[in-house]
Order: sequence, then C-alpha cells, then structure tokens
Amino acid sequence: MTTKSAAEQKTEREGNSLFRTMKIAAWVALIVGGILCVSNYSDFSDNNRLLMAGIGFLVGSVFIYMIGTAINLVHKRKTESE
Repeated sequence: MTTKSAAEQKTEREGNSLFRTMKIAAWVALIVGGILCVSNYSDFSDNNRLLMAGIGFLVGSVFIYMIGTAINLVHKRKTESE
C-alpha cells in the first residue's frame, strides 16, 4: 500500500478537473454541432454556413475529447512515475 503526499493529491485533482472540463467542452461542442446540423440539413451544400459550422463543431468535439484524454493519460503516467 502506498501513501500519497498532499502535493501529489493536489496535482492529481487538478489533472482530473482539467479532464472533466475538457470532456464537458467536448460534449457541449457535440450538442451545438448536432443542433446546427439538424436544423439546417435541408440545404445540403457548401453554401450553407450554419451546416458547415455544425460539421466543424462535430469534428472539433472529437479533437477536444482526444486532447483531454491524452492530457489525462500523460498526467496519470507522470504521477505514477514519481
């Protein structure tokens, strides 16, 4: 059984809160993108700016989630190695 110091617990909580924030931002972007796409899919062309913005939000949400997950994994590995 290992014990963690207060400083390690603080950095672990900061890493978890950053991951949680990134996850929430990714879900918000996904929902906004879905709403924009569903509300404007009738004119399916590249001239429909709201549809293109919706697709951008959908793609961006995946990247936000992936970056948050990568940061969380790197942070966990760093705390485990210390």
